Amino acid sequence: MPGFGPRRDGGRRARRGDVRTAALLLIAEEPRNGYQIIQELEQRTDGRWKPSPGAIYPALAQLEDEGLIQSSETANGKAFEITDAGRTEAEVAGQRPAPWENEGDQDDPQHDLRRRFGQLGQAIMAVAGTGNTELMAKAAEEVDGLKRRIYQILAES
Repeated sequence: MPGFGPRRDGGRRARRGDVRTAALLLIAEEPRNGYQIIQELEQRTDGRWKPSPGAIYPALAQLEDEGLIQSSETANGKAFEITDAGRTEAEVAGQRPAPWENEGDQDDPQHDLRRRFGQLGQAIMAVAGTGNTELMAKAAEEVDGLKRRIYQILAES
């Protein structure tokens, strides 16, 4: 089925304003760098939304140009912190659901199945990451069995 598998962008295509608002809200919580913003969004959405650096860094540059955030050097490199103007805008944006919470199709069975598929992929990658060939062989058997059972469900419909 075209378009069914996991997407490279983490399973969710966000509008440009969503990335900008998400970055602003996260920086309002605490200073962060671009990588930390990407990781936090991925964590808060259970892997459904992992914006690319190509989406995050232009949004950060825009926020900085608008005077809503400012960069500072820390022991771990560059981080962005909220300005007074940014805090005001973040308070207004905070009155609406955060972009990572705005999943209009959460009750959609296809959305739920895709989410579970993504979680299965994460579990498989965790097993693969162990490097343990015995665990990987057991996981492969489980995946093969699951695949057969899913095709059986389809055949029965």
